[in-house]
Amino acid sequence: MTPLRAAVALIGAGCLLAGCASGGSDAAKNGNHSTHGASASTSRRSTRDATGPDCPLTGKPPPHGVVPKRSALAVKVDNFPQARPQTGLTAADIVFEEPVEGGITRYVAIFQCHGAPVVGDVRSARNIDIGILGQFGHPLFVHVGGIQPVIDNILSSPLEDFELGNYTTTVVQHPAGRYAPYDTYTSTTAIWRMRSTASHPPLPVFSYSKTVPAGASVTSVKSVSIPFSTYSEVVWKYDPRTRKFLRFYGSTPDTLSNGVQNSASNVVVQFVHVYYGPWLENSTGGLEVQANLYTHARGKALVFRDGVEITGSWSRTTLAQPTSFTTTSGQAITMQPGDTWVELVPTYVHVTTTH
Repeated sequence: MTPLRAAVALIGAGCLLAGCASGGSDAAKNGNHSTHGASASTSRRSTRDATGPDCPLTGKPPPHGVVPKRSALAVKVDNFPQARPQTGLTAADIVFEEPVEGGITRYVAIFQCHGAPVVGDVRSARNIDIGILGQFGHPLFVHVGGIQPVIDNILSSPLEDFELGNYTTTVVQHPAGRYAPYDTYTSTTAIWRMRSTASHPPLPVFSYSKTVPAGASVTSVKSVSIPFSTYSEVVWKYDPRTRKFLRFYGSTPDTLSNGVQNSASNVVVQFVHVYYGPWLENSTGGLEVQANLYTHARGKALVFRDGVEITGSWSRTTLAQPTSFTTTSGQAITMQPGDTWVELVPTYVHVTTTH
């Protein structure tokens, strides 16, 4: 592979694409969140006290009556076929699925009100992770390695870097039957305990309501298909009994190591324009996937909740600002209280639904 240090000079170009600590980073480091349009900001403002009754990242009551006084904790989880089944994803408040090189995807699993005694397998960081996580204040970002330009950008961002490869303590687990590079796992409890100063709950990034937004243009939906690639033919199917969407690969349930199928109260399809480079990500010539997620960024969005599809758009201006999701008429799209999966889908991927 090309020496990584030689690519550092190219960081400025990458920052323009995928969210380095420039422009809005000073505001992010001070914990400031920019406002959205009137309807979105008003809806969020009523739930923005992170010590209030609801979990900031799910809109549901906390498990022990009080929101834990701890920062959001994001774990980078592999999704290459050999990495499946994963562990711990159903305990996450929010999961982002991002495209990376070679047509594969990876997850950024975000924990706050809940944790997982085992989560993984944990893999390397990508530049797009900064854009994803900047809206969560100063989250702990747990990963194993990354190319040097990406690591430099993380260290210059509001994220609190937690390089799992630097530890051989109880924060690292190697379950039996797993083999490198798919055998590195961690515990959110152990990491929060080690970083006790990470005690700043994030502000909400979504607005919540128990009913579908009034006046929104909605369509009943049974399933949504997101063909990232032959590696990840993602399908979400609505289960009216649980009011959740169940995750499949084609017709095969996407189950975790404990046999539980991945599911979500809300599935957000956020269409993003991806770029490639300037850095080599692997020895086979794969270029780093980049996407502008916050620098006056916008695009089409589909939100699935309660068995309906809501068509709208997303926008975000600064790194610290949460992504705003609005209907075609400009109303804030609210999520059902519960867990949310955000699918960052390249604009060239054709998403289809069944009704």
